[in-house]
Order: sequence, then C-alpha cells, then structure tokens
Amino acid sequence: MKRIIITVLAFVFVGNAYSQIVKEEKLAEVVVTAVNYKYVNQVGTKDAALPVKMLERKVANFDLKNSDIYNDEYDYYTVSFYIPDGKIVAAYDKDGKIIRTIERFKDINLPQEVRKALVKRFPGWEVEKDVYKVTYGEKKGAKKTYKIKLKNGDKKLRVKSDAEGNFL
Repeated sequence: MKRIIITVLAFVFVGNAYSQIVKEEKLAEVVVTAVNYKYVNQVGTKDAALPVKMLERKVANFDLKNSDIYNDEYDYYTVSFYIPDGKIVAAYDKDGKIIRTIERFKDINLPQEVRKALVKRFPGWEVEKDVYKVTYGEKKGAKKTYKIKLKNGDKKLRVKSDAEGNFL
C-alpha cells in the first residue's frame, strides 16, 4: 500500500516538474466601435416583434466595406433587406454608417402599449391586419407608426397609433 501511495505522489511531483511553460506574448491593441449604435437605440424596443428585431440587427451589422457593392467613388449606398414579414431599405454613407431607413412590416405582434390602448378604446374589437412603419433619419431620429385594421362583426375600422399607444 505504501508503494502505491509513494508511486502516485512521485507521478504528481514529476508531472508538475514537466508541466508546460507558458510564453507571454503581447498582442496589438484592438478597438471595437459600434458604428450604428444610434440607429439601434432609436428603432429598437424591448417588446418589438422577433422578425423586426432580427432584420433591424441585420441592417445595423451590415458590413458595407466588405460587400460586393462597395466602391470608393460613391458617397452613399442604398441597400434593401427583405424577409416574408417585411422589408427595410437603408442608406449608408461611405464609412458604413446608417444615414436613413424606411421600414415596413405586415401582421406582426403589436407592442404591449398599443394593445392596451386598443382594448381600452375599442373593447370587443379584434385586430384583423396591421402594418408597422418606421422612418429613421440620422438627425431626426425614428418615427414609428402602426396602421391597424379592426373588426367587430360586420363593422371594420382603421386606426393609426404611435409606439406609445397614442392614436393619431
């Protein structure tokens, strides 16, 4: 039994003696910047529908300089992004920064504030169709509107709302 314990301890001490020596290597400094953070902050909401979030992230993360359309001669570029639920047309400057966007999505989940406002003002009505529109400008910020078609039996009604549930 003593031999087994001594053998195990010998392996532990010998293993530590031959352990790997780590070389320290200094790497070049890397600076990470979020080019389109203003766009994301303006148009992004916590309870936006998943297709909206997904496409807006794709627009914000689009790498213009490494794309096929990039050429140093142009001052701005217009790029269209499509999914079955909607589309975004974005204008980028030559550095890849978003200047403006036009966004349109059909039949998405409405935000909590808009749903509460609809139930409060139109009890008994149900949403038949909806269109979510966003216009973003670098200087003006984002303007979000919802065009909603309501139905109650044979009656139909169209209303407009902003993202906070205020009717326009």
